[in-house]
Amino acid sequence: MNERQTLMHGVGLSKRFGGILANDTVDLTVAEGDLIGLIGPNGSGKTTLINLLTGHMKPDGGEVMLRGQPTGGQPAHMYAAMGVARTFQLTQLFARMTVLENLLVPALTRPRSTWAEASRRARGYLEFLNLAHLANLDAKNLSGGQQKLLELARCLMLEPAVLFLDEPFAGVHPQLRDELIKRIQELHQAGRTFVVVDHDMESILRISQRLVVMARGRKIADGPPAEVRADQAVLAAYAGL
Repeated sequence: MNERQTLMHGVGLSKRFGGILANDTVDLTVAEGDLIGLIGPNGSGKTTLINLLTGHMKPDGGEVMLRGQPTGGQPAHMYAAMGVARTFQLTQLFARMTVLENLLVPALTRPRSTWAEASRRARGYLEFLNLAHLANLDAKNLSGGQQKLLELARCLMLEPAVLFLDEPFAGVHPQLRDELIKRIQELHQAGRTFVVVDHDMESILRISQRLVVMARGRKIADGPPAEVRADQAVLAAYAGL
């Protein structure tokens, strides 16, 4: 079996906010085909790490490597152009645009993209995520779970190499949460690479093939979920010790 290609490598990433060291020399490797659950207690540095890995923040120390090349502090839109997509804890949709229009915006930023081709792909993803019947509805009128699905669809329009999902299950109705989990699993089986951050441990454990745990700004565990769940450092972190 061929060794999987490393898509992204965060090396010694550090980020400070005043007197708070949110990330303290964190290393994280994301390989092609990974489905990583990134967990940790509140304030452990999970979202900060995602922000550093997707160009939404610049590290105070360390480097982000993409396919072996340093990204050199590029802004977020350049990361997106290089194949790194993400969702947010609070969805950042174009509220007054329709569901379909929300997908056409990122699609038409791709080189040589055409309206016809973008529309075809957009409608395909809406069908896949069971949103096709809402294509002409303004995004602001969607439920919270539907907005999460739409944000995932918008990421997919970039045909990214890796998708970072930040709290995708938060505030989502259980039925739509199960739909979202199913679609993530199907996309992963089709070859997509994911890093998923969430506090919903049941959902994270349902989808993750690898579990990474943060505590107090550091990575304290990284491995198969069954092993990580039994790690004494992880148990201590969640017990507040």
